Amino acid sequence: MIHSLQPKLESILRTPLLRLQPLSGGCVGEVYRAVFNDGRSFVVKVDRSSTPMLEQEGWMLQYLATHSKLPIPDVIHSEPTLLVISFLPGASNFSEQSEIHAAELLAELHHITAPQFGLEEDTLIGGLHQPNPWTTSWIQFFREHRLLYMARVAYDAGQLPESLLKRLEKLSCRLEAWLDEPPHPALIHGDVWSGNVLADRHRITGFLDPAIYYADPEIELAFITLFHTFGEAFFQHYNELNGIRPGFWDIRRDLYNLYPLLVHVRLFGRGYLASVQRILDRLGV
Repeated sequence: MIHSLQPKLESILRTPLLRLQPLSGGCVGEVYRAVFNDGRSFVVKVDRSSTPMLEQEGWMLQYLATHSKLPIPDVIHSEPTLLVISFLPGASNFSEQSEIHAAELLAELHHITAPQFGLEEDTLIGGLHQPNPWTTSWIQFFREHRLLYMARVAYDAGQLPESLLKRLEKLSCRLEAWLDEPPHPALIHGDVWSGNVLADRHRITGFLDPAIYYADPEIELAFITLFHTFGEAFFQHYNELNGIRPGFWDIRRDLYNLYPLLVHVRLFGRGYLASVQRILDRLGV
C-alpha cells in the first residue's frame, strides 16, 4: 500500500513519506495516518470504488471552515479518490467538561442560518447520497428528502420490508401532527456520533466526517441521543445556551431518529428494523 500511495503523497506534501498506519472508522474507502520524515502527520483517505466521492467530504470540511468556528481538520488535498487532511489530537472519550465544550460549539454552529432548508450542494452521510434541494418548509424537506428518500433507498436495496415502507409513507402524510416549523434553518454537522468527535484535556479538538445541511437543529440533538454521544452535561448546557423546545423529548426526538436509523438499515442491514418499528408503534402508525 505504501508503495502505491507514496509518490502521490510525497508530491502533495513535498517531503518523504515515512510510514502509513491503518486507522479505524470511516464508511468510505480506506483510512490511514501518514507520517512524514519532517515529523508531520496527516490523515489520508482512499476511495477505490467505482464511484469515488471523497471530494464531497473535502467540500463539506471546507464549508465548515469557511462558515463556522467548529474545530475541524484542514483540507490539504481533495479529489474523488484521495483526501488528505490534518491529523487532530484527541480521542473519543468525553468528560463532563468536554461535553460542556461540545454544547458550546454546537450551540454556536446552530446559530448559523440560511434563507431555506437544504444546501447549495448534495452531501453524504456514511457514504450514502444525501439530497439537499433548497426548500422553504422544513416539514416538507424532512418528509421528501430525509424520511421518504432514505426509506426508498433502503427498500430498493432489499433491506426495508414493504410493510415498513408503507407505514413510513403513512407517517410522512401526518408529520404536521408532531412537527412545527423551527424558528430558522440551522447549519448542522449531521453525523455527531462518538467516532466523529475528538477530545483532549477536557476540550473538543475536532469534529470529523460531517454530513452538513441547514435543518431543524433538533435533528442533530436527536442523533446525539440515539448513539449516546454525549450525556446530561451536554444537554443541560445546550439548553441554557439555545433552549430545547417543549415536546422534543416526548415525540420529536424519536421521530427525527427515524432518518439515521434508516441510514443504518441501508448500510448495516435489518438489525436496525426493530428500532424503526418501535418508533412507528409508539406513534400509532
